[in-house]
Amino acid sequence: MFYHTKRLQYYTPPQQPDPIYAKKMQELIGGVFGEMTVMMQYLFQGWNCRGPAKYRDMLLDIGTEEIGHIEILATLIAQLLENAPIKMQEDGAQDPIVASVLGGNKTQDVIQDIFASAMNPQHLIVSGLGATTSDSVGFPWNGRFIVSSGNLLADFRSNLHAETQGRLQAVRLYEMSNDPGVKDTLSFLIARDTMHQNQWLAALEDLEASGLESTPVPSSFPQELEKSEVAYQFWNNSDGTESSEGRWAKGPSPDGKGEFEYLADPKPLGTEVEPPQPDPRLHGTPKARS
Repeated sequence: MFYHTKRLQYYTPPQQPDPIYAKKMQELIGGVFGEMTVMMQYLFQGWNCRGPAKYRDMLLDIGTEEIGHIEILATLIAQLLENAPIKMQEDGAQDPIVASVLGGNKTQDVIQDIFASAMNPQHLIVSGLGATTSDSVGFPWNGRFIVSSGNLLADFRSNLHAETQGRLQAVRLYEMSNDPGVKDTLSFLIARDTMHQNQWLAALEDLEASGLESTPVPSSFPQELEKSEVAYQFWNNSDGTESSEGRWAKGPSPDGKGEFEYLADPKPLGTEVEPPQPDPRLHGTPKARS
């Protein structure tokens, strides 16, 4: 059972309305690496977890926290859209259809100004000056964004990736704003992303130390069934050999099961395959040449 507490986890209101910035903020809600993605990802991983109880509990803890982060951002977007500055419009530009969208809650001048401001038009047309479940260009959030494979090591790596990209985007948005309230709220969310990146790194370490899973994932697949001769080869498949200087090109592999080998000039290992002949059932019978 989920309970809602009216107090936000953290929040500082914006000092000024900014409908264009509200459009940018949508990325942190409905983008591929937005809060909706990590919320659903962690919750489904937790609900599907068949490992030790501590992992399930941790996933549900952080997934539930992300619900609160969506509420913070939705509140921020709504206030960025509230009371947008009025700019007088020519009489011919006033559109009573647009003015009726909000049922008279906003003056016609305000609505016309917002509608013409390069903001997300769905904030006016669809959500009535509220947040939407979409990204900064209006693409709707999609359940296919989430990862919940049932393999905890694979999932935790995906979670680290999501938090890394999410924090990167939050920092970029922080640098795009001069509003003290916006920056203070984002500062809190960025700090929580710092915790979550470290949390997933610690969880990965804990999981591998427990012996439940190891690299390569899945560890249950017998490695003797792999083509072991290519399992630790780095293939130089583009011009230049600068890649030979990396840790991935020499020395023991991180899983401790092989030794990296650098192939400067890899060759195809397969044979040339003739393309299949046309099937007369699909393409008809070729006519004989005269």
